[in-house]
Amino acid sequence: MGPFHQGWTEADIDAALQRGDPEELLYVPIVLGMNAPDFERGWVEGICFHLATHPHFNVRGNAILGLGHVARTCGALDTETAVSISARALTDESEFVRGQAQCATDDIETYLGVKVTGDR
Repeated sequence: MGPFHQGWTEADIDAALQRGDPEELLYVPIVLGMNAPDFERGWVEGICFHLATHPHFNVRGNAILGLGHVARTCGALDTETAVSISARALTDESEFVRGQAQCATDDIETYLGVKVTGDR
């Protein structure tokens, strides 16, 4: 997916985070969320939480979606933080971010039974 070859590692992710290129970063939360059970969940969530405030809408939106992927793939999530971030994203200035937030909140509600509403 994107710049990540099959068999990417935590070092590959850390290097992408250090480079800070939005065209590369937008893939990080998707790749991590889809593969969250292969890593320490808190590490994955922390990256998604951090990228959820990124200035680039694609990175920000995909970070929110990554949280939904974690909920689905792990059946667990730091719901207090994730729900707050997801709820705020539902009112983001970017239509893309709002759409990704809606998908993430659907996953959080479906897989964790936690309702996400409004701007927190």
